Amino acid sequence: METVRPFREWVVKVSQQCNLACDHCYVYELRDTSWRHKPGVIAEESAARLAERVAEHARVHGLPEVRVVLHGGEPLLAGRRRIEHIVSALRSALQGVSDCDISVQCNGTLLDPEWLDLFRRYGVSVGVSLDGDRAANDRHRRSRNGRSSYTAVLKGLELLRRPENRALYSGLLCTVDIANDPVAVYEELLSHEPPMIDFLLPHSTWEHPPPGHDTAATPYADWLLAVFERWYTAPVRETGIRRFENIMELSLSGRLPSAPTGPVVSDFIVVESDLSVELPDNLKAAYDGAAATGLNLLDHDFDTVARHPSVVTARGAEPAPLAADCLDCPVVRLCGGGLRAHRFHPRNGFDNPSVFCADLRPLTAHIRDRVAADVRELLGRAS
Repeated sequence: METVRPFREWVVKVSQQCNLACDHCYVYELRDTSWRHKPGVIAEESAARLAERVAEHARVHGLPEVRVVLHGGEPLLAGRRRIEHIVSALRSALQGVSDCDISVQCNGTLLDPEWLDLFRRYGVSVGVSLDGDRAANDRHRRSRNGRSSYTAVLKGLELLRRPENRALYSGLLCTVDIANDPVAVYEELLSHEPPMIDFLLPHSTWEHPPPGHDTAATPYADWLLAVFERWYTAPVRETGIRRFENIMELSLSGRLPSAPTGPVVSDFIVVESDLSVELPDNLKAAYDGAAATGLNLLDHDFDTVARHPSVVTARGAEPAPLAADCLDCPVVRLCGGGLRAHRFHPRNGFDNPSVFCADLRPLTAHIRDRVAADVRELLGRAS
């Protein structure tokens, strides 16, 4: 039997609904419409099947630790009873099999003392999405009636930062908008004391390029490098920034990064509210149905999912052709051609450089060269 490369992380869409209408959301606002045909929330009886399948996979492959991310839409719209039922089922099924790191990625507007009490009891960490100060955040992240979400997010973050909840706080997720001042955005996020910040490029394709896209310019690299210099040159490390740390780690060690900055997609798979299994959800930015596999947890185990040709290709376990420009690029080891979704063009699918290629080259090269120069200087002093 062929060797199966196991999954180690599951993103579970516990809610297909959201109380915000973010205009850069890849679930509701871009190409994919599959959410319309799925249950609004995952059924309570589905929790046992999900937990059973994850535990089975962990047991078969001897995984010491697995990670489950409760996602959406806005996952808290699934309700406390349902979330507790899912978390309890996972903890019970994985007891004695694997350590289970459970987290929730939310918009922060619904966090309250009752939610945080539940998360403390079950050891569930919490990540929050925030794009900067009020003006920066509300440019994209507004409620469905057009009202600001900023005050509600800040109230949620204040609760999360309290001493009794601080250990649950996993960090902030920010989508880059080049209309915002990069250092001002970073310092606003920093004021909320996150242990980690994830800066995401807006999900885009060659068919639907990002704002300000120009193959002769590098606005996203310029934006991110302004943040990098502010972060890297601080007298003390104020927070982690995953994108930068991954590039630094790979530049220095040659090991694969812990998130999809480099050449291989992380070992995660998506479970939808109807228990269908899908590819990484950023692919929803490419075209309608781009993430679908046709598999589901009622009929298929995760080994079957791992063998599926579309999953094998998406995970990089077999050669997925890169564009000719990528093959000879000196930083391809650091960016890997960028996210697969960002390579899409309806003419030739994913056989393209990233739509952010012009930005990824100087971004990765600058960080690589900056860190290498500092290492050489340190070694020179030591000798």
